[in-house]
Amino acid sequence: MKLIKTVDAVGQIICHDITQIIPNEFKGPRFKKGHIVTEEDIPVLLSMGKDNLFILENDDSFYHEDEAAGILADLFQGANLHQSEVKEGKIELISDTNGLLIIDKQRLNKINQLKDIMLATLPSGFEVNKGERVAGTRVIPLIIKKDRISLVKQIVDSNPLINVFAFKRKKYSVITTGNEVYYERIEDKFTPVIKNKLSHYGCEMKDHVITDDNVENIKNSIKSILSKDDVDMVICTGGMSVDPDDKTPLAIKESGVNIVSYGAPVLPGAMFLIGYLGKKVICGLPGCVMYSKRTIFDLLLPYILTDNTITSDLVYSLGNGGLCRNCNICHFPNCSFGKAGI
Repeated sequence: MKLIKTVDAVGQIICHDITQIIPNEFKGPRFKKGHIVTEEDIPVLLSMGKDNLFILENDDSFYHEDEAAGILADLFQGANLHQSEVKEGKIELISDTNGLLIIDKQRLNKINQLKDIMLATLPSGFEVNKGERVAGTRVIPLIIKKDRISLVKQIVDSNPLINVFAFKRKKYSVITTGNEVYYERIEDKFTPVIKNKLSHYGCEMKDHVITDDNVENIKNSIKSILSKDDVDMVICTGGMSVDPDDKTPLAIKESGVNIVSYGAPVLPGAMFLIGYLGKKVICGLPGCVMYSKRTIFDLLLPYILTDNTITSDLVYSLGNGGLCRNCNICHFPNCSFGKAGI
């Protein structure tokens, strides 16, 4: 780039967008990259505080900010994403579907530690909508050496670090346990909550079984439903605490399910259980899911519905951010609940 005084810039080509800000009225590029400066432009540029301008001189060892942003966006862009137009040296990645945003945080941190390159994202594990911005990238200077971009290529290593996984319409069954419901002492108010929550994703309930607190009966119900080809997920309600009559975790274990985690550092949801039998998922939901607006089930359900395997490490990481603030007006997912640790 060549630095010249603005008053001497008539006939010169501006090498980058120049932003104008008029409070409460306008913020955007007043002069676009490639604009040829005229006499009439000089007072406007001076009023914007531009006493000097950069004019780009050809040098094959550098990328201009716009070109660099395009290269970076291509590197970062994974599944179900498209790019915005470059604007003021920045490109955003936009979701093509309703789904779960997953980001490799380790590589994200390495890229931002390069200092002259930035990538800002929504939190990994965030549920996003079609058309929503999920990330933005640019280089900090107006031009950047090509070898700096080569460092990013080495970090990314042909494996895009930002992906959106589309939600799938799973088929599920509910097993309600507890003598109080089985003998009709109380009404089952848990299942309607589950149906309402999963209908948001277009999921279909195939079976609803009610059993008493007998371990064998619960186990046999679980095994029977897991054997069905048209069921992707089994949800057990009731009997998830440590009371003597709460037998559901034991029954799940004895049914042959590989339990990933029983217990989680999340409130509400500390007594949550999740496991797998092959590709099928089984969840044991604590009572808080019935009466709390948001719980651990809301944090992990998007993973289940996008076939992202839930690991014990993922569950443990939820502790940082795993305390729901129980706001009078719930703004989930636009809040801290479950975000910092994912």
